[in-house]
Amino acid sequence: MGFCFCMPCTVNIFLSWLLFSVPSFFIHLIMALLTLKYTHMNALRNKVQLIGNLGASPEIKELKDGKKMARFSIATNENYRNAKGEKITETQWHNMVAWGKIAELAEKYLTKGKEVVVEGKLITRSYNDKEGNKKSITEIEVNELLLMGGKDKA
Repeated sequence: MGFCFCMPCTVNIFLSWLLFSVPSFFIHLIMALLTLKYTHMNALRNKVQLIGNLGASPEIKELKDGKKMARFSIATNENYRNAKGEKITETQWHNMVAWGKIAELAEKYLTKGKEVVVEGKLITRSYNDKEGNKKSITEIEVNELLLMGGKDKA
């Protein structure tokens, strides 16, 4: 007779051991931590956080239903030294799309060069270019926007 080491059996054996060996306070603590871990892992499945500077003021579109959409790009920089000791800066550009209230905030407050923190999720969409070729683009759909720095000088 062999032992089964599949996940459900292993968890069952572990929980049985906990039930008879460990005081109930610790059981509740361990179960809460396991639940918390899995809850946070699910929340992080498609999450992007970036700090960068706007390449241009947002492009704003108002849709037929009155809802606003903002498109803008931000640049993030990574600095390092190469083998010769020279400082290298690599810039990556990220396309953003924001809807509703966040688009309204972008329209009102964002300008070229402004430093922002964005949080959102990656989305990929397809379209046909002018020649009829199918293209795809990956963007960040912004669900949180934070302006960095102090007040602009008037």
